[in-house]
Amino acid sequence: MSFPEFIQAFPALDVPIPENTVSTRAIASDAGLVVFFTFHEDFEIPPHSHKGQWGTLIAGRLELTLDGATMVYAPGDTYNIPSGAVHSVKVTAGTRAIDVFEEGDRYLLKK
Repeated sequence: MSFPEFIQAFPALDVPIPENTVSTRAIASDAGLVVFFTFHEDFEIPPHSHKGQWGTLIAGRLELTLDGATMVYAPGDTYNIPSGAVHSVKVTAGTRAIDVFEEGDRYLLKK
């Protein structure tokens, strides 16, 4: 099951991942960024850090390594990445997640 049509009508983001790997839809404001991610292929995001991020897994599997500790998340699970925490992610094809970023301009909307 994909996100509802009205969410799919939200703008896409300019992310450094090919569109055949991940689809994005977003709601952006100065206060934060809400992103609806759909991964079409297995993908790994290398260690990095940024301001705070909170997310919930809708479908699929997500492996989050946060400050050296790895946890596996299933649908319905939530995760919190504190501002500045070094983390990496592995996701499987079919994974859908909703992530909220503290930075309203973490990713820019596609024009």
